[in-house]
Amino acid sequence: QVQLVESGGGLVQAGGSLRLSCVASGRFFSIVTMAWYRQAPGKQRTLVATISTANSTNYADSVKGRFTVSRDNNKNTVYLDMNILKPEDTAVYYCQGNFHITNSYTLPRSYWGQGTQVTVSS
Repeated sequence: QVQLVESGGGLVQAGGSLRLSCVASGRFFSIVTMAWYRQAPGKQRTLVATISTANSTNYADSVKGRFTVSRDNNKNTVYLDMNILKPEDTAVYYCQGNFHITNSYTLPRSYWGQGTQVTVSS
């Protein structure tokens, strides 16, 4: 019903920048919160940033001041602007969203994208 497709990953040198995008498509009533997670090799998936319907944002301490999450509700898209990238930011980045499928009275459902690789070289 809902598909999330990330793009924008790649290889960048330390200190560089990347912009990740995540587009939601399919049949749904509305998008509630959206978030970015990441998973480094051999590690658990961790939360990077969240953004609410009212554009309230939260960030992991490790990315505060360097990453910015934003959303364009007209395009059903969430972005992650990553600046001053560090080798420890290397991971697969996943988009996650909570969606009302039929109306706003039912519990939201969670969907995930397939991930996009970000590699930061030193």
